[in-house]
Amino acid sequence: MKLLLIHTGGTIGMAETPDGLAPRKGLVEDAITVRLPDGAELVADVFDPLLDSADVGPSHWNRMLETIRRHPGTPVIITHGTDTMAFTGAALSQALAGENRRVILCGSMLPLGQKGDAEGNLDLAIRAASAQGPGVFLAFAGKLLPAAGLVKHHSHEGDAFRSQPQAALGVPQRRTFIDRKLAILTLSPGLPAASLKAILETLDGAVLRIFGAGTAMNDGQLLKVIADAVAGGKRLRAISQCEAGGLEPGAYAAGAGLWGTGIENGGTETPEAALIHLWLN
Repeated sequence: MKLLLIHTGGTIGMAETPDGLAPRKGLVEDAITVRLPDGAELVADVFDPLLDSADVGPSHWNRMLETIRRHPGTPVIITHGTDTMAFTGAALSQALAGENRRVILCGSMLPLGQKGDAEGNLDLAIRAASAQGPGVFLAFAGKLLPAAGLVKHHSHEGDAFRSQPQAALGVPQRRTFIDRKLAILTLSPGLPAASLKAILETLDGAVLRIFGAGTAMNDGQLLKVIADAVAGGKRLRAISQCEAGGLEPGAYAAGAGLWGTGIENGGTETPEAALIHLWLN
């Protein structure tokens, strides 16, 4: 058995220093090596410098994809910080759709060696990587979660993640991430139309978090900003501000104006999944 490790950084690979927790090279690689079954071979690609997950973005997703594709047929474990784990989960799930790969994401709320969750999460990740069947998953808190719709719902507890069901993934038109200016924006009561217009002018597209099952303020100026952006070629994709349930256009009259702008329906997509959809399609 061969196992590919891509270690990006994050809490799991940190250790105590006089200045507080900091990345320690070799910590994750050694922890996995001693856990591998006899005869198994570890191939490691370690980011240098190791990254806080807050700094992970499209160029790093491309590097992960490049490394995965250089090792066809090899199961993969990616160790990663928890703060942007949902973005990376959505990115790899969508970009690798149809490629028959098995990828296990893994992180922790406490570092290795601190009697926390890191060792258990790594053990689960190794078992999951050796199992059959394609897909991208997160090994965390004793659970194997589909990574396409991850939600980090708690900032401190060990059981920090949930996974929201997502629509079946087709094969994307673009399998790497190009330079697009995208953002996740949130409708909130009293949002000035001029503010939304100003930020949309700097973007190629955006995910717009709207209310409930698909409503928005009945503000003619705001709706015109959205309609003008769509007419001008900007990709705008709507999702619900609710964690679960998704959108149902037409369910409420209060959403009629919004859906008349031509905005896309993100359905049950999480914010992270909707953003990746705009990047890849």
